[in-house]
Amino acid sequence: MKGRSGAPRTEPRAESLALPMARTCVPRRWVWDANCLTPGTELSPCHRLVYFHTDPVLESCGTASVRGSTGFLHGEHYWEIEFLEPPSGLSVMVGVGTGRAALHAGDFQFINLLGRDTESWGLSYKGSVWHGGTSRRYTEPFYEKGTVIGVHLNMDEGTLTFYRNRQSLGLAFAGLQKVQSPLYPMVSSTSPGTELAVGLQFSTLPSLQERCLSTLAHSLEQTDMVDCLPLPAAIRWLLKSWKDHKGVSVQGVEV
Repeated sequence: MKGRSGAPRTEPRAESLALPMARTCVPRRWVWDANCLTPGTELSPCHRLVYFHTDPVLESCGTASVRGSTGFLHGEHYWEIEFLEPPSGLSVMVGVGTGRAALHAGDFQFINLLGRDTESWGLSYKGSVWHGGTSRRYTEPFYEKGTVIGVHLNMDEGTLTFYRNRQSLGLAFAGLQKVQSPLYPMVSSTSPGTELAVGLQFSTLPSLQERCLSTLAHSLEQTDMVDCLPLPAAIRWLLKSWKDHKGVSVQGVEV
């Protein structure tokens, strides 16, 4: 990839990375979806770079966003977004959203678009995370050109974790498995000159057994309810083990 400055861009080899997923990963090649472009967004020919508010006359008259071409309903997924220019302005965000998430706010609405409602979850470069119209402090702000924000979406456990320059920032959100809808990578910006590039992408896909166990486990309020299910003893044991191992309970980060 090349940025508008013409600087060559390279991606690291997978075997040289410590990825957050424990299981074997497969590379992905999704891009920004050209079918959902909104005013204020422009894509590179390869659709892996997005430029915001490029009109030299209008500049920015609101908040624009774009989503990825692939949504995720199962499995673990990790991707990286690189800031080709220093983030600035009221809001530049990285996150995820459903197919119903808002992609644009015009009429000079300069807002934190990702997380303004219950259809999206976002991290602002100013260090806060947003969902359902509310925010909380999550990390220190980042202003540097070349900052890489990693996104680890675990649809099996329903968690979303962000990374900065491959260092985990901790759990941002939990309970995303309740959404029961594909979640798409998203970015948004209010600022002219914002340039964001899709970098490394990897996924792990669960087996059919793991998907069934995950669905059952998330449907049960308590582990001891497993004994009431009309299932073979071996399956009940697997389900108990899965629920005990995979259970997530983190205060302050539920959907």
